[in-house]
Amino acid sequence: MHFVLALHSLVRWLILLFGLWTLLNALTGVLTKRPFSAGDNRSNLLFMIFCDVQLLIGLALYFFGTNGYSLFKNDPQLMTHATNRFFAVEHETMMILAWILVHVGRSSVKKAATDAAKHKRMLIFFGLAIIIILAAIPWPFRQEIARPWFQPF
Repeated sequence: MHFVLALHSLVRWLILLFGLWTLLNALTGVLTKRPFSAGDNRSNLLFMIFCDVQLLIGLALYFFGTNGYSLFKNDPQLMTHATNRFFAVEHETMMILAWILVHVGRSSVKKAATDAAKHKRMLIFFGLAIIIILAAIPWPFRQEIARPWFQPF
């Protein structure tokens, strides 16, 4: 499972890269009123694809790793321990919410009638998703749930 955890950590950076690229495209599209381009579509498609890959890796970690579902069976006081609660409940809940926002956002962008509406929907849906993702990552500076910037393979 260590390899899977390292892969999960690596894919996080790809998600942040494509998520920020998508937000930058959306912001420049809204501010400059430029047409929705193939690059805009590509950025949010790659953002969604890497979120899907991350979800699958995360589900494997949750059900077969030590910091997920197994905590429910092994820790009767799960909700009183901040670290265990974060990895067994909070992290998954926030990430699945962000994943839903990415998928709903992608669908909404594709259905929008105008380029301005597409950029605005990208900014709203993907912006909210990125905020939730950033809040759900166990950054090294977060006291009780800290994890390293990169997990070694």
